[in-house]
Amino acid sequence: MDHNNILAVVLAGGKSKRFGKDKSQVKLGNKILIDYVLTEIIDFYNDILIVTNEPIKFLNSNKISIINDFKKGLGPLGGVLSAMKWVKDNKKNYKWISTFPIDTPFFKKEHLSKFYKEINLDESNLFFMKSKNTRHNIFGLWSVELFEKLELALDRGDRKVELWANEIGVKTIDFEDENNKDPFFNINTEEELEIAKKLLKNDKL
Repeated sequence: MDHNNILAVVLAGGKSKRFGKDKSQVKLGNKILIDYVLTEIIDFYNDILIVTNEPIKFLNSNKISIINDFKKGLGPLGGVLSAMKWVKDNKKNYKWISTFPIDTPFFKKEHLSKFYKEINLDESNLFFMKSKNTRHNIFGLWSVELFEKLELALDRGDRKVELWANEIGVKTIDFEDENNKDPFFNINTEEELEIAKKLLKNDKL
């Protein structure tokens, strides 16, 4: 797969309601949460786009740009469409958008390599990662050709990634457990942050 055809998009526009404050800026170990995923993916791409609605801090790199959702309140699907609009408005040549969340500190570049290696682009315009019988809808590869379908879906009120993906057709790439640590462990609450701190500490022992 030609990574030059892929724009990386970090979806940071969520309200973090369950956490009570912007998760992307929460400190875990020696980094804020958003920088964990940025550190892992930055060498894969020419451009990384962060979609957010608030001023945030993040890893300093010339590769990284930041935009707002074109319209607030549309959820992750709105963030994806915002990125596609950015591609079109800036006359970029990207054919695919690879999306990432900001709250999964144990996701590694090796998982991304496996994802791309096992994808057959002729099978679908949309691919998601999957583990433990759970589909991870924010870890996705989206064809820019989905732009019009996604725009129409949002106009009619669609907000659920799960339902929209099922409707248009999606392929999944399965991941097995590795060393009993879930690379898709995500932090939604203070309690889960404490779990992540313990897991991170065990890594360093």
